[in-house]
Amino acid sequence: MSVFYAKGEGNEGYIKNLEVLSFCDWDQKSGAFQMQLYKTPEGRYYMYGSAFGGIKGASVVIAEVTDPEKPRFVKRMFALDVEEYPITTIPKIQVADDLLVCALSSGSGPDALVGQGDGELKCKSGIMIFSLKEDPENPRYLGFWDCGVPHSIGVHRFMYNGGAYCYLSCEAERFEGMIMRIVDISDPANPREVGNWWSPEQFVDGFVGGEVDHAAPHVPAFMDKGWMHGPPFRRDDGIMFCGYCGDGLYVLDTTDVTRPKCIGNLRFMPAFCSKLAGARTHTALPLPGRDLVVVTNEGERFQFFPPGSITEAQALNNLHMVDVRDPSKPTLVAEFPYPEVPEGFPYPNFNVMNLGCQGPFGPHNLHEPMSGKPWLEQRGDRVYCCYFAAGLRVYDVSDQYYIKEIAHFIPPNPVKTKEESFFPFPGPRNAVTEDCVVDERGYIYVTCLDDGFYILKMK
Repeated sequence: MSVFYAKGEGNEGYIKNLEVLSFCDWDQKSGAFQMQLYKTPEGRYYMYGSAFGGIKGASVVIAEVTDPEKPRFVKRMFALDVEEYPITTIPKIQVADDLLVCALSSGSGPDALVGQGDGELKCKSGIMIFSLKEDPENPRYLGFWDCGVPHSIGVHRFMYNGGAYCYLSCEAERFEGMIMRIVDISDPANPREVGNWWSPEQFVDGFVGGEVDHAAPHVPAFMDKGWMHGPPFRRDDGIMFCGYCGDGLYVLDTTDVTRPKCIGNLRFMPAFCSKLAGARTHTALPLPGRDLVVVTNEGERFQFFPPGSITEAQALNNLHMVDVRDPSKPTLVAEFPYPEVPEGFPYPNFNVMNLGCQGPFGPHNLHEPMSGKPWLEQRGDRVYCCYFAAGLRVYDVSDQYYIKEIAHFIPPNPVKTKEESFFPFPGPRNAVTEDCVVDERGYIYVTCLDDGFYILKMK
């Protein structure tokens, strides 16, 4: 086992069938929530990281990863003036067609993750568009689209696969929770909404006395409801798959982007999805070249939970294999296995680690291959998942009924105190893997919240 990435004696992490090539701590002051890779025409690779809920405002960190053994931190870019827009953050980003698109959030969400403000602070919610074509180390601002709902979570997860359209999970007036909105960015200086879709119960004007507070926190009762988490993944044939929280998986026909239509639905609650977990149905990822979709119920970071705060059993959060050969009849056909517990791990399993009771354990982000991003690995027989405290998990899904875990990497725990951390959460200080990206060279990038990112490869 390679241990050069250890952060001290007894803090070496755990690894199986993977090799760590390098570690980058950004500038030792930043963190990353989601990562996006970009390959220039000259063959240079750049990694961009967003900073949802961090203490540094609406920022993006940039590193060059052309040589995976020697990542080079470039800069931290502020999309907005932190003093002028103190509660605006960038939760997610997308890169394609030489563009960097940044989601903007200015409130809502769990109190521990996003400051609510007092309704008077200046903020922006929507997307900002930058060009990477001229200089990927200094993105050039092109335009902004306002979602129309200030002091809200604004835009969270979204898909941009190149071309004219961004597919957003986004707040909207007259609706409770995020809906799916389609924005045309073919003229980046003048983006415009061209289509949208929502679950019927989200339309507050359709109910007697219906009202909505967009700045309200996403408490467990709200998390059970149907609202768009996403990203909305649109295949090249126009079929879209949406992780829609309490409503489960929605399948849409978006061949006409001006009028998306629902054609299928598969619900996962109440058997799955913990009360204290994140998005009840988080991601619905179509596998390249196959009529299969991987659906996830999000777990949660144990750092959110001070000792004694959890008193009841939590439902299973898991990854599911769904057959969509008939998009109108999405069918659950297999479950992913529980993450292997490494030999010598100080806890019997991942459900009870750190907290002394069962926490809302489960997966987070997946590697997301897209046809418009040829620098990403596009395999349909392999799934990569950042499983929060269980680390990176790699699965062989060549047989969709017999899914096998083939590799894992649990990083060493961070050595920063709560006060030193980019994300100052109240609970235990264990390693948390947030997002993973795999390039066409086979290099795997794993971001660890406020503890930088690792670059690995399969053995």
